[in-house]
Amino acid sequence: MPSGRTHDAITLLLAVPSAIAGYEATRSVASAVVVGAAFVFGGMMFGPDLDTVSRQYSRWFFLKWLWFPYRHFFKHRSRFSHGLILGALIRVIYFMGMLSVLVFAGVYAWAAYSGGRLPDLAEFTRVWRTIGDSVRQHLGEHFLLLVFLGLWLGAASHTFTDLAGSFIKTGRVAKFL
Repeated sequence: MPSGRTHDAITLLLAVPSAIAGYEATRSVASAVVVGAAFVFGGMMFGPDLDTVSRQYSRWFFLKWLWFPYRHFFKHRSRFSHGLILGALIRVIYFMGMLSVLVFAGVYAWAAYSGGRLPDLAEFTRVWRTIGDSVRQHLGEHFLLLVFLGLWLGAASHTFTDLAGSFIKTGRVAKFL
C-alpha cells in the first residue's frame, strides 16, 4: 500500500483540480475554496486511516483520543472505514456524535458546577439546528454540502490510491466499494 507520504502528496496534488471542479459546478470562487480546503482536510486529517495509528490519527495531536473508539470499532480497510460510499459518511456522523457528546458533557459539567438547569434533548437539538441555520445564512445554503463533498473526495482519493496499490501488488481490486 502507498505510504502516508504518498497519500499526502496525492491529496495536495488533487486539491487544485477539486477546487476547479467546485468552481465549474457552482461558478463561485468561495465554493471552490470550500471544496478545495475540505478536500485537503479530508485527505490529511479525516481520511480512512483514522482506524489505525497513522499520520492522519497523529495529526489530531491532543484530540486524537476522540478517534480511539472509532479505531477499535472498525476493522482496518473495511467497507466502513475505507469504503467509498460509507467511509466518509460514517466518519462525519461519528465526529458529529462525539462533538455532541463533548458539548453536552461540558454543558452538564457547567450546570452541575454553577447550580444551573441542564437543558433537555429538545433544547440541545434546537441549538444545533440554530447553528446549522446560521451557517447556511452566513456561509451559503450549500456550504455544508460542499464541505461534505470535499471531505468525501479527499477520503476517496485515499481509497482509490489504496485500490491502485492493491491492484498493482495482487492484480485484483480489494473490497472497498
